[in-house]
Amino acid sequence: MIELKNIKKVYSLWNQEVEVLKWINLKIERGDFISIMGPSGSGKSTLMNIIGMLDIPSFWEYIFNGKRVDNLGENRISKIRASNIGFVFQSYNLISRMSVLKQVILPLSYQGIGKKEKIQRAKEALKRVGLETKIYNKPNELSGGQQQRVSIARAIAVNPKIILADEPTGALDTQTGKEIMQILTELNEKEGKTIILITHEADIDKYAKRHIRIQDGLIL
Repeated sequence: MIELKNIKKVYSLWNQEVEVLKWINLKIERGDFISIMGPSGSGKSTLMNIIGMLDIPSFWEYIFNGKRVDNLGENRISKIRASNIGFVFQSYNLISRMSVLKQVILPLSYQGIGKKEKIQRAKEALKRVGLETKIYNKPNELSGGQQQRVSIARAIAVNPKIILADEPTGALDTQTGKEIMQILTELNEKEGKTIILITHEADIDKYAKRHIRIQDGLIL
């Protein structure tokens, strides 16, 4: 499904080049549940951003569903990302003034579908994460776990093939974290979603089926 070949990421810092990723090679198959684990500064979040087509490496070959995307323009890459990848972040990335329903509708606005269908799909996604009674609430009226459920609903509303979750339980208590991981596990096992999980927590890492360790920009 995804194949990364010879991925290298270099930043310029104080007139010096800093290698964040060093010739990474990685294959991700449809239906995988992968964890990427490593210490702070190891390059795991940079790798996630590259997998999610949010960041451009200094050197790369990226194959998605058998076709190279690294030689496409930014608009084409954006369309591929929007149609195939959903994102769940530690900080939720919710808009304070928007209702829960509008938060989930937002990414659907880029798919060219009608208003009625957008509302229906958003409500279905919120029901799947147990928030069907909270659709008119705003983020400050929700617990941290509920806000993360909104984030997951927003990700799955576009019906992505892949969900990238960057430290999705990092701001949550243990029990709430388990509930969030159960949702991601069900999306993988029952719906065949490919889950790519960034974490530094061993208790969260164990939910994955494949485990990747990264340190100093290298896959160990």
